[in-house]
Amino acid sequence: MEKKDKARMDKKKRDKFVRYSEGAQIYHMSQSKFMQLAKDAKACYKISQMVLVNTEILDEYLETFRILDDDFYK
Repeated sequence: MEKKDKARMDKKKRDKFVRYSEGAQIYHMSQSKFMQLAKDAKACYKISQMVLVNTEILDEYLETFRILDDDFYK
């Protein structure tokens, strides 16, 4: 694993709350997709004009999309 990837994973473990832009980078997706997932997961916290996303809640929500069907992997 590259040093940069390891640092990114360590940061993800360390940060419980992230902004939209940082979360999109951590989860390797567009900012608009990250925003929508965070809202759907009800993981957003609005403080004045700043929005933080609870990554623990988002991770739990993402687990609900896990594909368990064996036929998918064939």
